[in-house]
Order: sequence, then C-alpha cells, then structure tokens
Amino acid sequence: MILPTGKLDSDLLKQIVFDKITYRSDDVRVRPGIGEDCALIDFGDYDCVMSTDPISSTVSDIGRLAIHITCNDIASNGIQPLGIMLACMLPEGTTDEDVAEIMDQAATAAADVGVEIIGGHTEITPSVKQPLIVSTAIGKAPAGTSQSGNDMEPGDFIMVTKSVGLEGTGIMACDHEEEIRDAKAEDGERLITDEEIAGAKAMLDLVSVVPEGVTAGKVGTHGMHDITEGGVLGAIWEMCQISRTGAEVWEEAVPIRPETEKICGLFDVDPLRLISSGSMIIIVPKTKRAEMEDAMKKAGVDASIIGIIKEESEGICMARHTLTCGSGGMGRIRVKIDPPYADEIYKTYKSSEQGE
Repeated sequence: MILPTGKLDSDLLKQIVFDKITYRSDDVRVRPGIGEDCALIDFGDYDCVMSTDPISSTVSDIGRLAIHITCNDIASNGIQPLGIMLACMLPEGTTDEDVAEIMDQAATAAADVGVEIIGGHTEITPSVKQPLIVSTAIGKAPAGTSQSGNDMEPGDFIMVTKSVGLEGTGIMACDHEEEIRDAKAEDGERLITDEEIAGAKAMLDLVSVVPEGVTAGKVGTHGMHDITEGGVLGAIWEMCQISRTGAEVWEEAVPIRPETEKICGLFDVDPLRLISSGSMIIIVPKTKRAEMEDAMKKAGVDASIIGIIKEESEGICMARHTLTCGSGGMGRIRVKIDPPYADEIYKTYKSSEQGE
C-alpha cells in the first residue's frame, strides 16, 4: 500500500510503529502514544522530558521553525525547554550562505526561547530535494510536575491561544507569495492585499507557545497540546484519545485571523485542519477558568474558550450554527470530528505543481 503525504494516520501509526516497540525500560514514565508529544524519563528528583519533530513542508524560515516545533512540545508539558539538537539534511547545490542563513535563524530563535543548541548533525545529501531538519528538544522538571492529558475529565474547558492556522498561513504566504499576490476577485480587484500578505508572513514570528505553556503549567492544567499537523481539530481528537473522553468544540468560538481565512479560501484549505504551531490547546479544569484567563492576560497571551470536554459516550464533535429550515432562525448541529489525516498544507503544494 502506497501511503499518502503527511503523518501516518492514527490506526496505522499504532499498528506498524507503536506495536513494534516491545522493550520497556523501568526508567521511562511516559511512552509513545497517540496525542503524546513527549517522552518522560525518570531522573530521580527530576523528570527529563524529550520530543523530536521534523520540518519538511517549507523552505522559508526552516531554521527558526525547527527550534520552535520541538520547544513547543516541551512547553505543552508546562516546562521550559533547556536544550535542543538539530539534524540538518541539505540537498546538493546548497551553498555555505544557505547553511549560514539557516543557522542564523536557528540561533536567533533559540536565544528568543531561551534554549541552547547543544549538538546535532549537518550534511549535504542527494537523498533530499529540499532542506530537512529534525530537531530534538529536552527539558527538566521536578518529578511528578509535568502536565498530562490523562487528567482530562468531563466539564473541563478547552482553551486555545492566539489564533489557529498561524504557521500554515505564514508558510503559504512565504512559499506561494506570487500566486497569492496574483489572485483576483470576480471584479478584477486583488483578493489579498500587500498588507495582508505581510501580516500573514509575520505570523511566523508568533509560532512559539513556550510563554503560554509555562504560564499555564504554573496555574495547573489537565493537559496541553501544541497544534501542529492536523490543526486544532486533530489536536483535540488526539487529546481525547489519551484521556478516553469526548469533546464539543464551538466552531464560532475558534479564533481565525482574516488573513488566514482569505489565504485558506484561495487554496481550498480548511483552517481548522491546518498546521498551527503558535497556538496551544490548554485543557482548563472547570474550577480554574477565571484564574487561567487572568494568567494569560497578565502574560500578554490572547486566549479563547472554544469548547468543553464531554463523556466518551458523547463522542468528539463540533457544534456548528446553521439556518433552521422554515423559521429563518439559527440552529446548531453537531458534526463528528474525524481522526487527523494529511495536513491541509499539502494541498497548496499539489495546487502549485498542477499550475506549473
């Protein structure tokens, strides 16, 4: 069977990856699983938290994104990352200026986050057609203090920070700028302005969730998940697998910036299924909603309540407003949220290839 582009779907990932891992160490406290971004290793008085991820869907800002993608995973445990390693696979034809630019980006992003680049590997190889970076971040926390989605329970609130689709919008604006700039409305006017393109590109400056992750960890959560491939709906679905709960997401409450809506519309991309580093899902205990909202405000982080955790028997659904037939009023329907599949960002590359 030839597999589609993007992450393996959850069932296949379990069958051909997770189920193949048979050896277990007594020092490993959290192991691979659907919705688990980090491994947790027992270091006595401390837990060592580790995560690894690739950057493969973009060339623009790859050095910067390679830092943020795994540091965000560490932050989803409520922990400040302390070290990161980068394995850089670069295509033939790469220049020393290219490598210098990637490392300038990575070094600047690492300094902004407060994480040290402690090692890695760099090589030119014919095995790749564009730069590929795999980053591995580590953090440490007093034993037992890491946040876990296992604590989710019905009645908890689902909070999302900033707005969804930040990373995906920024990637599309950088990698497909000419196509976006040339897009016209029916009246012949440009669909997306220069100011909107600049605003979309600037979203890549917002992809770190370390501030909100560390802030939320101090308040106390029932789990967090940075929103990467599969978007906000994929992230919520994965979290519900950890805790064996259901969820109701209120579609109208999900924050989406106008630039994201316009660019997603151009490429027929669903922003709720779009890679969204820069946004964090925080499961807020029902008794801590006011405290969490106050903490986010003090940290300067926009945050929205977009849903609630339900019993597993109620399923994982999105509530959507719709016109009620005959009455002219608005009703609400519940639409099932499916497991995450190939991220919507890959549609944009197929679209560009077909247009060449």
